[in-house]
Amino acid sequence: MKRDYGKGFILSLVDSFNYAINGLITAVGTERNIKIHYGAAILALFSSLFFDLTRVEYMVLLITITLVIAAELFNTAIEKTIDLITPEYNDLAKIVKDVAAAGVLIAALNSIAVGYLLFFDRLNAVRDVVILRITNSSTHLTLIAIILVLVLTLGLKVLLRKFSKGTHLHGGAVSGHSSLAFCAATIISTMTDNIIITILAFIMALLVAESRIEGKIHTTIEVVTGSVLGIFVGILIFQIF
Repeated sequence: MKRDYGKGFILSLVDSFNYAINGLITAVGTERNIKIHYGAAILALFSSLFFDLTRVEYMVLLITITLVIAAELFNTAIEKTIDLITPEYNDLAKIVKDVAAAGVLIAALNSIAVGYLLFFDRLNAVRDVVILRITNSSTHLTLIAIILVLVLTLGLKVLLRKFSKGTHLHGGAVSGHSSLAFCAATIISTMTDNIIITILAFIMALLVAESRIEGKIHTTIEVVTGSVLGIFVGILIFQIF
């Protein structure tokens, strides 16, 4: 009998992603500091919509957000490991925890400096002006829309994890596939005047959502929730703003 090594590799890769997402969701759901950083990340991404950031500036912003959250995750992992090894007070354990916390502090201070450099002058420039647009580039808007959908989907998975079944990539309280598909369809509909293209985009999104139900990966409510979330973010960014 031949072994399907390709399928085994894909399943192993999916499991690895599930473990990583589970670690992130657990940390966001249980650690106060990570909740704060998570909220700050959402606020920073949303605020960036109001300013005409360049590609380099967006890159710096995303790297900074990632650095802070990653540092806090490493700090949490180190603290849990130390508590597992030595639950009693230990001078060396204290040093390890303090050094790990210092890493988070440096990353946080760096994020403050980056935020100042990116937003301070722009806040002064638009202080007395009504903002009529978010940015000049639809590419930037599309990137932010996708990131916000992913962040909000993860947040809802954290809030509703007690009511969901399955793994984060195979189930969960909100269908991430549906939210991304309908967000993309909404974005496409704002970029074209061709009704056929708009209809085809939403048909494709509907097929993605239907496949999640047909495969018994998500319930109808989970798919509808994801679809509404995707449409809402797309309309919020590309129509209202």
